[in-house]
Amino acid sequence: MSTLFDILASAGLWAAVLRIATPLILGTLGALLSERAGVLHLGIEGIMTFGAMIGWLAVYNGADLWTGFLVAALAGAAFGVLHAMLTVTLGLSQHVAGLGVTLFASSFSYYVFRMLVPVAGTPPTITPFQPLDIPGLTSLPFFGPAFFAQTAPTYLAIIAALLLGLVLFRTPLGLAIRMTGENPHAAESQGINPVAIRYGAVIAGSALMGMAGAFLTLSAFNSFFPTMVQGRGWICIALVVFSSWRPGRALLGALLFAFFDGVQLRLQPALNGIVPYQLFLMIPYLLSIAALAIMARRARVPQALMQPYRRGER
Repeated sequence: MSTLFDILASAGLWAAVLRIATPLILGTLGALLSERAGVLHLGIEGIMTFGAMIGWLAVYNGADLWTGFLVAALAGAAFGVLHAMLTVTLGLSQHVAGLGVTLFASSFSYYVFRMLVPVAGTPPTITPFQPLDIPGLTSLPFFGPAFFAQTAPTYLAIIAALLLGLVLFRTPLGLAIRMTGENPHAAESQGINPVAIRYGAVIAGSALMGMAGAFLTLSAFNSFFPTMVQGRGWICIALVVFSSWRPGRALLGALLFAFFDGVQLRLQPALNGIVPYQLFLMIPYLLSIAALAIMARRARVPQALMQPYRRGER
């Protein structure tokens, strides 16, 4: 019990929670935005992988870190165009199209990386984002190192969650997105173009997914390897349901999962040899499944989610 208390009282744990949560926040917001418009987006795992690779590759070849972040966002948006063409224009299965995007983007990431980066025993590295020094806040006891010594993309992810919540529920554009996800034909009768709304939501959401991947190589780590996303995309899909398609709850859900993950990482060495490490690896996923099962019972799914829209049909 004292070990757990020491972990919870550590500023390092809470700093790690924000760091672990950042790609989950961005990825979940991307999937949430797409699904609010009625398009299921299962391409997130592959887009995050490609964003991680292409953002790192841009910086490795001389671009600055923010340019690498922008390149990852644009690459994600390009995959969003592909996904939108398959699901919105052609009306294909959103499940199959999303899985296809994931498989293509993941494989293409590895192919491009091997084509352009020399094979070496040790992966090449870059200089990643450094924690910001916020005057008056970083030096605060406990709170400074815990919450105010993060890299810039972490604060960007939190701001993005707040902005998306504001846009979705306080602006005409957000109303159009939500209306398209509920009843695109009713939206059309009000002068809204459901095709344009769905394209925009999928492309913007995919850009956020690319940024989520770029965080891993440009901030959390300093190199790229093909398996580094490690299922975070699928966690984001679950967090969308957990959040009931609300950005504020998505932010809290990502922080909750990151908290479980951060605790298990610190419990492993503390209880080394007493409990198998595999059990610790299971903890954040088991607790997240339990939380998802509780929240999903009350979640209200957008009514037109996964339903293709064709003008003039009812």
